[in-house]
Amino acid sequence: MGAIKILWVDDEIDLLKPHILFLEKKGYNVTKCNNGADAIDLCETDGFDIVFLDENMPGLSGLETLSKIKNKHQNLPIVMITKSEEEYIMEDAIGSKIADYLIKPVNPNQILLSLKKNLDHSRLISQKTTLNYQQEFRKISMDLMMVNSIDEWVEIYKNLIYWELELENISDTGMVEILESQKKEANSLFFKFIKSNYQDWLQDDDAPILSHTLFKKIILPEVLNSKGTLLVVIDNLRYDQFRILELTINNYYKKQEEKSYFSILPTATQYARNAIFSGLMPLEMEKKHPNYWKNDTDEGGKNLFEEEFLFEQLKRLRQNLKVGFHKITNIKNGKQLAENFNATKENDLTVIVYNFVDMLSHSKTEMEVIKELASDDKAYRSLTNSWFINSPLLEIIQKAQKLGLKLIITTDHGTINSKVPTKVIGDKNISSNLRYKTGRSLTYEDKEVFAVKNPKDIMLPTLHISSSFIFAKEDYFFAYPNNYNHFVQYYKNTYQHGGISLEEMIIPCAIFEPK
Repeated sequence: MGAIKILWVDDEIDLLKPHILFLEKKGYNVTKCNNGADAIDLCETDGFDIVFLDENMPGLSGLETLSKIKNKHQNLPIVMITKSEEEYIMEDAIGSKIADYLIKPVNPNQILLSLKKNLDHSRLISQKTTLNYQQEFRKISMDLMMVNSIDEWVEIYKNLIYWELELENISDTGMVEILESQKKEANSLFFKFIKSNYQDWLQDDDAPILSHTLFKKIILPEVLNSKGTLLVVIDNLRYDQFRILELTINNYYKKQEEKSYFSILPTATQYARNAIFSGLMPLEMEKKHPNYWKNDTDEGGKNLFEEEFLFEQLKRLRQNLKVGFHKITNIKNGKQLAENFNATKENDLTVIVYNFVDMLSHSKTEMEVIKELASDDKAYRSLTNSWFINSPLLEIIQKAQKLGLKLIITTDHGTINSKVPTKVIGDKNISSNLRYKTGRSLTYEDKEVFAVKNPKDIMLPTLHISSSFIFAKEDYFFAYPNNYNHFVQYYKNTYQHGGISLEEMIIPCAIFEPK
């Protein structure tokens, strides 16, 4: 790579000789210019990497020169140098998309810092990020050897997500691969942790917050402590996706607190989301509300009574709240709610269940174009973010902020990119989910599943006397021996949920106050 080419424009350029010599000694190639008109011509003929531009020049001013150069060279970084600290000059320059802004007199090190900031920025960040992760890698590895509590698992998972987002924009693919292997190791250990502890959690008052205790323990106290709350449950939202959406939400809301809770098993909508709204485990739902609960093999929609479940829970908790419940499954519903959102301002609690991310994960399985657009976790996050910033949901959040509503954002379960097939055999009534199975006479690889012979042990309904449940570990998915290769090819590298992984089970629940 050749020397970096700098154009320095100043009507007193000769007085800057010491600065220019300093930069040339550092290996930079500096072209001098003493007026705006010549600077514009030079930009046409020479491929400069950066321009230093004096704001106060006779003839064409610095701002006029800036505007004319930017007209033809939008991506050329321009650093404005001025004697004046007048606010309007700064605002004009910043509005014209300058790369940096320096006040005279400038010293050579300020110039050098500006160059590094603007030209070496991504390389320096990449090097620093790689170095920091290399140091953190050892700490995470040590933590994984010692981890033995719910809180420690939440911290490890959040740490892995932090580094995944930090590393996603650097060019060192080796570091990304190391992180992937660390996540895989973490999921393997997490599977063992869940296998050993999950059943006990369901009998223990000191258990982590689970789907069925989320409303009572986290959401309701917030609702009772505010003049109006918007609860948004975005179906199938993982922690990493939440982190990306949060960047936009922060423009309107300030995060007051973020708590994590654990999805119940199976980490599937009909179980986990119904548990949130009913405040009950699936076995209890089946007993108390047989008219609302449907098992895997029953005909019809499995999440048609979430609103009824919520009102039954409020009745049990003796809460007489004014509640609005909205389920958004398409853009038309979303736009209608956004248009009429002010009508919800008298509610104590407005609940929105938003189904886009779930549809996106299913579309990745079924549509080639989505497979291309969401080929990996980074692309999947990007696609989720693109939806969010253009969605009626963001408009609803903006309106909620103007109404002064508290905002709670959560989900029912996450999802995992399923890559490893494992064979399962069962009778014809076996459930269809790829990350868990329930039915009679299940045959499977013992090491690759958490098997529960008696579903009542983990508060799940029993379809038949001999029915059991199995849950896939890590990034495995179940495949039948019949037509095995075709099935595996079709479902490999698709987003699934229902099993046991950090991504599916550790769920964000964030509480925001309007800015």
